[in-house]
Amino acid sequence: MKTHTTLGYEAIVRAEHALGVELDFLKHAKDIALSHQEKWHGSGYPAGLSGQQIPLAARLMAQADVYVALISRRVCKPPSSHEKAVEIITEGRGKHFDPVLVDIFLQIHESFRQIAAQHADPDK
Repeated sequence: MKTHTTLGYEAIVRAEHALGVELDFLKHAKDIALSHQEKWHGSGYPAGLSGQQIPLAARLMAQADVYVALISRRVCKPPSSHEKAVEIITEGRGKHFDPVLVDIFLQIHESFRQIAAQHADPDK
């Protein structure tokens, strides 16, 4: 499981090599793939980065990834409510997540609920 970050990063790098060019827009994709499992307080992986050492795109994706994982039905768990997801993200402020990004999320979390509702599978 913990290798998905480096495998994703390496896949993007290999694609650039195959094209013979490093593409500017893929910088963010590489940052996200490699660093979205890093945690604000430094206990994440693969490099144990902390704080602003973690690229901004990866800090944003980490928060969105956790939100989606929480509200989504999985084979091993039922979906959590939007309110529970907001609570868990709030509890992760300054630990798992960038505190500034959590504060922004708290201002706009209803937009997350609306987007999730638009894309929900009606059969579930």
